[in-house]
Amino acid sequence: MTDPILTDIAMDRFLAQVDALAVAIATAPWRPDHIVGVGRGGLVPATFLSHAIDRPMLSIDLSAGVPDFADLLLERLRDRAAKGARLLFVDDINDSGSTINGLKTAMADTPDDAVRFAVLIDNIRSIATIDYRAETIDRSVTKDWFVFPWEAVASRDAVVKDWGVMPDRTR
Repeated sequence: MTDPILTDIAMDRFLAQVDALAVAIATAPWRPDHIVGVGRGGLVPATFLSHAIDRPMLSIDLSAGVPDFADLLLERLRDRAAKGARLLFVDDINDSGSTINGLKTAMADTPDDAVRFAVLIDNIRSIATIDYRAETIDRSVTKDWFVFPWEAVASRDAVVKDWGVMPDRTR
């Protein structure tokens, strides 16, 4: 297995991505009641976006691998949405689309206007569609593994290990 091309996302680029999402959301007719950070990669962007658009933040972690943990949180989010709450799920990247589609499946029984999705980087080749994006890439062209500011504190080995979970995304 060859190592990925690691591309750092500088803090100024990250802040510009958050600003782009905030503008897109502010100019859209749909407004969220809550931002939902999708752990692990969506927690920091969700926090920044929550401040930028002055909406409270909730979180869910799908990456920890703790049995039933995410299921209980998804159940609570479904209940909120069923009662009329509008939820904006935020992640760092829509790459393969499996995370976004998994969340869409989990939230499928909610009203049509209850759930939206936002990402910093959206892969146009993804199997999932999202509502708000700061940047767009084409994985058939861009093979880089993006290292966001909160990941930059990890060792190279840890970043490569994260990439190694699904290396075909960048080949």
